[in-house]
Amino acid sequence: MGFTSLGLSDHILKGIQAAGYTVPTPIQSRAIAPALEGRDIIGIAQTGTGKTAAFVLPMLHRLDMPQAAPPEALTRPGLGFKRHHHVRALVVTPTRELAQQVHDAVRKYGRFLRLKAISIYGGVGMEGQLKLLHRGVDIVIATPGRLLDHLTRGSIDLSRVEILVLDEADRMLDMGFINDVRKIVGAVPKERQAMMFSATMSDEIQKLAGTILREPHMVEAGERRNPVETITQHFYTITPHAKMDLLYHVLESEKMESVLVFSRTKHGADKVCRRLERNGVKAVAIHSNRTQSQRQRALEGFKQGHFRVLVATDIAARGLDIDGISHVINFDIPQYAEDYIHRIGRTGRAGATGDAITFVTREDFQHLKSIERFVGKKFPAQHYTGFKPPVRETEPVKHHVSNQRPQPAHRPAHAHGSNGSKTQRSPKPGKPDFKKRDDKRHPQSRKKKPLQFGRKRSSAKRLESFSSDRGGASWSNY
Repeated sequence: MGFTSLGLSDHILKGIQAAGYTVPTPIQSRAIAPALEGRDIIGIAQTGTGKTAAFVLPMLHRLDMPQAAPPEALTRPGLGFKRHHHVRALVVTPTRELAQQVHDAVRKYGRFLRLKAISIYGGVGMEGQLKLLHRGVDIVIATPGRLLDHLTRGSIDLSRVEILVLDEADRMLDMGFINDVRKIVGAVPKERQAMMFSATMSDEIQKLAGTILREPHMVEAGERRNPVETITQHFYTITPHAKMDLLYHVLESEKMESVLVFSRTKHGADKVCRRLERNGVKAVAIHSNRTQSQRQRALEGFKQGHFRVLVATDIAARGLDIDGISHVINFDIPQYAEDYIHRIGRTGRAGATGDAITFVTREDFQHLKSIERFVGKKFPAQHYTGFKPPVRETEPVKHHVSNQRPQPAHRPAHAHGSNGSKTQRSPKPGKPDFKKRDDKRHPQSRKKKPLQFGRKRSSAKRLESFSSDRGGASWSNY
């Protein structure tokens, strides 16, 4: 069954054909038809199964339908929005990358439609966004924080939104956007179509859906919580200090060309990127500390093959839609099992095959058990064949307890020096020398008294120690 049987308009079918797609994915086949009828939708499917097109295509179709002329063509006071060109569809996403991805899908499928779209997110100036909003747009794709900024400034009007979409709803809850989402939902009309798409279906998602959706139609593709079947998963045990060596070994031994490496922290992502570049591997890092222009350049460079490795934090786990990622490597195992599913979902997309590799240290076994419980499958962790961790030099164990440097045992001991004075004998082999050096002869060897961190002595006691009877007179400080 192709897209022609779903009831989409000819302009949209022409855009789908120009994009190179002919057969819808399971989630698209099950979601598009009820969405075209105007029903509220809950879509549950793994990442990489085409959820974006599942709501973009019916949204474009409904917005392209002929509408009655508005009652007046005046500008709304105080906002500057034209009545005939207002925000009719709102898509809320958790990350900037995902907002840009949805915007690209809108432009790709709607290239033959006369609809204007804009993506709104932080990390960039508001001036350009304000100009586009003032001119009038039909579709807004936004992250919660920046969208609330525009609502506070009064630069966006959501009172005439006809379609509301919450994409990656579970991720927005994980990132703490629940209150922001509720404020945004409160700004749109109650009479509208709402669609919510997510990779997992937790109790929190069900509660949120109950407050937003009305008699929703549930569509689900694939087994819930399981990654797509085309992804081969590997788990390798390693010590923390040898993880970088194993990463470089895996990259070289398996001849990987387009690799996404996940780090748990932003500092760790930068560190991994620097180490790879030092070893001649072209790599680039992307995380929330990078500006939007830096993140865009990094993604474009990785897509075009200028960089072999893209090192990212979990902020990119759901916002990247890059064709041809052959391997995903979890340099740091994720703390939450849901993040593991979204990470490895960056490969094996749209039916392609992919490999996911996870490094597991002794401290990470608890997280591995959590992933196994979440997925319902056992993953044996084993050593990587052909890899030998480098031997790290360790400091020799010191057997003497004295702070002073022991004299060499082979040095002959003399009873007297050249000037007839007595000298210290060398200690016997294996026996520490506890004799103190003469501070007058060796002023550099004087030991500094350790700092006292106990109770501070009173000034009276300190003064009592100063007294004198020199010159036939005696005096004291007390």
